[in-house]
Amino acid sequence: MSVRSDAGRIYPLSLVRLLQDNRRYQGTKAVSEGNRSDGFRPAFLDPDTNIVYPSCQADGRLAAVHCLEGLPDELVVSRDEAGHVLEAKPGLIAGFLYGGRFYSREEALRLSQEP
Repeated sequence: MSVRSDAGRIYPLSLVRLLQDNRRYQGTKAVSEGNRSDGFRPAFLDPDTNIVYPSCQADGRLAAVHCLEGLPDELVVSRDEAGHVLEAKPGLIAGFLYGGRFYSREEALRLSQEP
């Protein structure tokens, strides 16, 4: 989910935002912990290109949760002094890959509630 201010500005995706989303959806299928056993894998969608990026650790290994460290440089907005990703491209959507398709957190939640 992208975050907009009252003025409509889209803010970069950050670790703080990911943690807020995890708290918001805690205990549901909209977080990695809740849907991993069903085959969902954390990923990011760039809506400008429709490219889906599986969530990876800095060394390229697949991550079990949403991790900004493995994003390609062209999606990174800022890093700290140690090189850790602080913010990613505005509009980037955290969600999941399942069955070869990207699902936003909200879509994953709805899918899990279907009979």
